[in-house]
Amino acid sequence: MSGKRYPEAFKIEAVKQVVDRGHSVSSLALRLDIPTHRFTQG
Repeated sequence: MSGKRYPEAFKIEAVKQVVDRGHSVSSLALRLDIPTHRFTQG
């Protein structure tokens, strides 16, 4: 089962928004239309 693949730059920017800018994972996931579990998968 394969899911959507996200570019490395997209992933880095998403992490920066959570870590550096203080956005919550849930609000960022909602804004980017990404399931919240995608942020916790390796």
